[in-house]
Amino acid sequence: MKRFRTNLKDIPKEKGLKEEEGWVNMQVQFLINQQNAGSDKLLVGYTVLPPGARHDKHRHPNVDEFLVILKGSGYVYTDGADEPSGAGDVIFTPRGSWHGFNNTGTEDVVIVWGWSGAGSLEAAGYEIPPEGYSS
Repeated sequence: MKRFRTNLKDIPKEKGLKEEEGWVNMQVQFLINQQNAGSDKLLVGYTVLPPGARHDKHRHPNVDEFLVILKGSGYVYTDGADEPSGAGDVIFTPRGSWHGFNNTGTEDVVIVWGWSGAGSLEAAGYEIPPEGYSS
């Protein structure tokens, strides 16, 4: 496999992310993944959540995930309770744990994030809580 380099301006925003699956008003870019870089064990993404946007609680059975909050603030969802989070926070979520992010602030939240263990959403797995679920 060859070295891969890209730039935010060269990667299109993901289309087809459905609100009913928890992708609420988000702008998501897969910067390094299986499709563009041939990476089958690592994915790096970039997300902008405008005020009021959120990524509802979900989990990935096949990957560990990290988030680096570059700008903004809101609440990170966990297996337990929602916790305040903001610029400078680095968050690790082990595979199979519920997580997500809600921008409750007045400015965009900008996040660089990644998965270890898969290079695509399909390989990572994506589950939303069953109806009636509460943490």
